[in-house]
Amino acid sequence: MALPPNFGQAFDLSSLGKPPVASSTLNYGKEVTKENLASEFVELSKSKPVILLCWTSRSPQSLDQLSILDKLNSEDNNVWELGSIDIDQAPEVASALQVRTVPYAVALVGGQPIPLFEEAISEDATKSIIVKLLTIAAEQGIGNVPAEKLEPEEVEALAALEAGDLASAEDAYKRFVARKPNDPYAKLGLAHTQLQLRIVGLDPAQVIAAANANPLDINTVLSCADIEVATGTVEPAFLRLLTLMKSTTGDERITVKNRLLELFLLVDPADPRVIKARAELANALF
Repeated sequence: MALPPNFGQAFDLSSLGKPPVASSTLNYGKEVTKENLASEFVELSKSKPVILLCWTSRSPQSLDQLSILDKLNSEDNNVWELGSIDIDQAPEVASALQVRTVPYAVALVGGQPIPLFEEAISEDATKSIIVKLLTIAAEQGIGNVPAEKLEPEEVEALAALEAGDLASAEDAYKRFVARKPNDPYAKLGLAHTQLQLRIVGLDPAQVIAAANANPLDINTVLSCADIEVATGTVEPAFLRLLTLMKSTTGDERITVKNRLLELFLLVDPADPRVIKARAELANALF
């Protein structure tokens, strides 16, 4: 990484609106200076990824971001390096990195800079960026592809499933969903476990025969659709529920719709059968 021609110029901090205040000693990452940016951090990036974070004590969000990165660096056992840049103490470095706002993060991989983000982001979002960075670095022969990390509730749920304890697995996934409601693995794990709970003890042949004979019996058709999805026969399952939805109203209709949405989670969203069923569901609803 060649230092930009403006290296050494002061960084304009006027946009932050108020003067810097004294900050407590921060032991987050390694301090980056004008003297060691190239000699230490650029060189280090040839053996492992480096993340440089620009911050100031005038921006609490930037301090929070620095803390998040330090925490994740420890959790990753320092497979990447964290460089800390106090822009009030090292304005030359901020200028060299062309920092416009804080927090500002840039990675170094093989001596080359990769912009990461220039605003405060959540811990989960930061984790995702780091995983992508480590993957990119590994593709260039620097470090290893990051191992998949499981959430605590996910570990608990998988152990319960291994032991055949579906109720405990369901409880763990419910807590996982409650903590991270948008996590796709949490929702998928819960949907899969609840499907298994619903079909325990059912005789597939008997249930399917009963549903064929009574296509408007809600409980029977719901059970039949569960069995069919569990055995990979998804198109008949979707068709049964769509047909049933058109023949129901009120709470019963909502029940059928919700079951259909749950079963959609268990099939690849790009599967043509899911795409077709979703379109038919939308038509039925609107």
